[in-house]
Amino acid sequence: MELALLVILVALAWFWLDSLDKRERAILLGTELAARFNLQLLDETVVCSRLWLGRNRHGHVQFLRTYEFDVSASGNDRLHCHLMLLGNQLGSWHIPPYLQPDLQPLH
Repeated sequence: MELALLVILVALAWFWLDSLDKRERAILLGTELAARFNLQLLDETVVCSRLWLGRNRHGHVQFLRTYEFDVSASGNDRLHCHLMLLGNQLGSWHIPPYLQPDLQPLH
């Protein structure tokens, strides 16, 4: 009984530390993606919204995490975005289209 409880506690501690590590990875990747589009990541908005199991290209089962976050073009606006991590690798991402603040819409 004690051994089973110890195994469960160790597994929970590992999962918690791994989740913290993956959130930091999501912040780093989100920052890089935002910079590509001249946007600023609002890093306090990064949250894991979905946790699932997926297979990598070698067929190994890993956690598939979806992180949602907001970015801003001017500091006065917010765009809702997301990225997916399979293990430690960026799987997919989405940043919605936006008008850059210095561009005027076509009439």
